[in-house]
Amino acid sequence: MSDGTSPRLRGSLEGIPSYKPGRPAAAREGGASYKLSSNENPYPPLPSVLAAVTQEAARFNRYPDMFATGLTAAIGERFDVPASHVATGTGSVGVLQQIVQSVAAEGDEVLYAWRSFEAYPIVVQVSGATSVTVALLPDERHDLDGMAAAITERTRLVLVCSPNNPTGTAVRRAELARFLDRVPSDVLVVIDEAYREFVRDPEVPDAIDVYRDRPNVAVLRTFSKAYGLAGLRVGFAVAHEPVAEALRKTAVPFGVSGVAQVAATSSLQAEDELLERVEGLVKERSRVQDALREQGWSQLPASEANFVWLRLSERTMEFAAACESAGVVVRPFAGDGVRVTIGEPEANDVFLRVASEFVTS
Repeated sequence: MSDGTSPRLRGSLEGIPSYKPGRPAAAREGGASYKLSSNENPYPPLPSVLAAVTQEAARFNRYPDMFATGLTAAIGERFDVPASHVATGTGSVGVLQQIVQSVAAEGDEVLYAWRSFEAYPIVVQVSGATSVTVALLPDERHDLDGMAAAITERTRLVLVCSPNNPTGTAVRRAELARFLDRVPSDVLVVIDEAYREFVRDPEVPDAIDVYRDRPNVAVLRTFSKAYGLAGLRVGFAVAHEPVAEALRKTAVPFGVSGVAQVAATSSLQAEDELLERVEGLVKERSRVQDALREQGWSQLPASEANFVWLRLSERTMEFAAACESAGVVVRPFAGDGVRVTIGEPEANDVFLRVASEFVTS
């Protein structure tokens, strides 16, 4: 019989913030509704990828390849890294959880900028470790000098989100090198590049080039954004072998489905076609940013991702409500600002109309 008490749960779970996904667009009378809240790729799956997924779906009564051998080999070939340096997981956030579990426990510190990816404090607190945050600079970039100064003997992991979610700013080559030179060699630095394919600034390095001669650097990537596989949950890390092996040990067994593995491998094979779509989104990003600046959004940070960031402070929720009334759902961060995904031109036009009215109100 129960004595009326609850099971004893870990105290470190108290107060964990809940992850808030981007809300879907609700049906709207008299007009279309658009979802610009989740940084999804607005294009449907490529026919070649859809065909491969459809064929693989006939076998989903069987367990997938636990080690994603074919996908791991394809990633290694695509990025010119040893397959033993690749670890897969359920999206880049799933791999991030594997990383935190591998290096940080109770009493350890994980350092990152704020505001940054909303999952960081959740994953860190679940592990029992402590988050240490350093505020972004006034121009929405990482304060790498401040982050270097915040490293202590308890620091086990540093997360650098570039381009940063939700501000879209990216870390440049020289500042990253200076920062990494200051980080102790036994502290793992993870460069989270979920939006790498949208970067056009030549001064922003490809972190896979950075990792090659730095054993304490790992890189996170995802197939959710540029590759358009958000619903299938597949991401990966590139890291030197001791780290990559630890990530394989902490992975959920059979976590990446067979359908996801086939979709990701097929996407790499169709990469040229996919990157044409990315280029279209980058051009649309430029159009949206130019229009916002013309409207008077003078503090708009230059985005290297597939979204733009408006710092609205106390007017954040008001702006989000105005967008929803007009037919677009955006992602508000109460008290800070609004992140708006670059979507279809029609959706972007609706957003721009709201922004124009708002900035002049």
